[in-house]
Amino acid sequence: MLKCNIPNQFRQDLREGKTLIGCWAALANPITTEVLGYAGFDWLLLDGEHAPNDIGTFIPQLMALKDSVSAPIVRPQSNDPVTIKRLLDIGFYNLLIPFVETEEEALRAVSSTRYPPQGIRGVSVSHRSNRYGLEQDYFTKINHNICVMAQIESQQGVDNLDAIAAVDGIDGIFVGPSDLSAALGYLGQAGHPEVQKVIRHIFERAKAHGKACGILAPVEADARRYQEWGATFVAVGSDLGVFRAATQALSDKFKK
Repeated sequence: MLKCNIPNQFRQDLREGKTLIGCWAALANPITTEVLGYAGFDWLLLDGEHAPNDIGTFIPQLMALKDSVSAPIVRPQSNDPVTIKRLLDIGFYNLLIPFVETEEEALRAVSSTRYPPQGIRGVSVSHRSNRYGLEQDYFTKINHNICVMAQIESQQGVDNLDAIAAVDGIDGIFVGPSDLSAALGYLGQAGHPEVQKVIRHIFERAKAHGKACGILAPVEADARRYQEWGATFVAVGSDLGVFRAATQALSDKFKK
């Protein structure tokens, strides 16, 4: 039977500044996600923004992760209350909200994850997250067990970073290096010194507000450097990247 994720250990660990190593799951397949879940990552990001995922593909992947120690995080396609409501109802407790640029957008993201009076989340008395109505204390506890992380990936987001990080209910600040580098005028150059300077600034400001900071860094040297700069939740690769690299290496081994 589905176990209600209360208390949310991932949120507690994130807020305590523990090192949490994760991996991106973009293949939208329950079998590959199940295999990834056995690897022992602290968290897995199930992507709904740049991967072919929807409610119909998310549910089998959540089922596939029930035996895993990895905490599922979902990135919705946008900061939309209806989308967020549906993701919460199917069993996600941790959300990475893309393209947060203002304090108002951060407040909307948090509000979308809380039932009234703390927020605007729509109420269904029976859904997958509360074990279809079997979890009796769900409504009294869930508002305090949802984790919300804001993704900063634009100049406006950087400009409003202090206000975003100060929002109660924003548990972490996450850097989107590809979009951020493009917004700064360095498309495809996340390693450019100017981009790196902004990334480090984001980490410093997040830390100043007592918020965890994270990033996607599939290159090991980058991941190590970001950890040295204070990033505590870092995605060190993706299922798609690992699969592509391994299959290419296998082919090259026998064809060259």
